[in-house]
Amino acid sequence: MESGTSNPTRRSRLIVLAGPTAVGKGTVAADVRRTHPEVWLSVSATTRPPRPGEENGVHYWFVSDQEFDAMIEKGDLLEWAVVHKAARYGTPRGPVDLALASGHPAMLEIDLQGARQVRETMPDALFVFLKPPSWDELVRRLVGRGTESEAERERRLETARAELAAESEFDVTIVNHEVHAAAEQLVALMVGSNSS
Repeated sequence: MESGTSNPTRRSRLIVLAGPTAVGKGTVAADVRRTHPEVWLSVSATTRPPRPGEENGVHYWFVSDQEFDAMIEKGDLLEWAVVHKAARYGTPRGPVDLALASGHPAMLEIDLQGARQVRETMPDALFVFLKPPSWDELVRRLVGRGTESEAERERRLETARAELAAESEFDVTIVNHEVHAAAEQLVALMVGSNSS
């Protein structure tokens, strides 16, 4: 589908945002959080250590491998995956259920593996693919972050190639030329989803 378009039969209060590594999912989600406090954003759990400036409970729930295992065992995760052959990430189920029951627009910002799992359990969600303007721009953003080693960057770029090939699995594509514009397109989809 073209950027900014949606299939009205697939609308739901839950928006699932995914895309390749370093495309800016977290940055776009942070812009939505800052400018649209009425939108509920899921906070994922992860076993990776925090990056500089990341806060527990705001950016992620940083948990140990043992805590993550317990969440899986209890069925507390809507989805989870090993990302970049390293850390595990997952979406706590309870807060999502509460947000949807409250009637607020709700969004998950997750990776491709997680989006596929959510499609199995919540097929009425609207799945949005965040795409970079170009491959070169994606590489520039990843290198520009300066948060990964050379080996980690190579791993992430290998993953990104496969993730970009999955665009057709999504209901809507938004090209992240500029963060605030992408965030506003996302919010427009949420408002449209709630009015149907």
